[in-house]
Amino acid sequence: MSVLDDLTGGLVVSCQPLPDEPDDPMRDPYVQGRVAAAVVRGGAVAVRANGPADIRAIRAVLDVPVIGLYKHGTDDIFITPTAAHALEVARAGADIIAVDATDRPRPDGRSFADTVRAIRERTDALVLADVSTTAEGVAAVEAGADAVATTLSGYTLASPQTDGPDLGLVARLVALLPVPVIAEGRYRTKEQIGRAFEAGAHAVVMGNAVTSPLWITRRLVPATPRAAGAPEKRESR
Repeated sequence: MSVLDDLTGGLVVSCQPLPDEPDDPMRDPYVQGRVAAAVVRGGAVAVRANGPADIRAIRAVLDVPVIGLYKHGTDDIFITPTAAHALEVARAGADIIAVDATDRPRPDGRSFADTVRAIRERTDALVLADVSTTAEGVAAVEAGADAVATTLSGYTLASPQTDGPDLGLVARLVALLPVPVIAEGRYRTKEQIGRAFEAGAHAVVMGNAVTSPLWITRRLVPATPRAAGAPEKRESR
């Protein structure tokens, strides 16, 4: 029985501070461990976490599956960009390693298939291919990925730039691939989760909409009069 079976039909929550906010107060392994414990108590079947320190902190308090990744760099591929990053994630305790499986050049010069082989040779972890298009998903499975996620749709030039999730990509990958397809990328509502499962998703990942107070607050503040520059109303006495 694969650890992927533990994800079937469930919600996976991504417990990560915002990558482009170095001063995010949530950027602390202990904090992320407590956030992860809270979402699992709320019903999440697994967590997705970034970096060895956070993965270790989460693994220390939880025994649910951990999808680990290592965000590094700012250009093109930055989700577990090299085989070395993948092995660090595995050593930290991740059951599944998320790796950018787009066709963009990798910093270490390896192909995605090379990275998969390195993971297979040195760890027992499974490989989750983060993709942005149907072709990338097909190629990732041919290269040995155990599962595919739609994480990068909307973040590459080859994919549609939308505010919501790419449900069409989920449906196309489900129809073509023999491995689990995980819906990820801008899932923010119960309705979107339901539609992803209707499209055949194996599991759905939500992130900022659950675990980032900074992101959530920034989405809500524009609706306030103060943000719009309107004068504040005072209560009559």
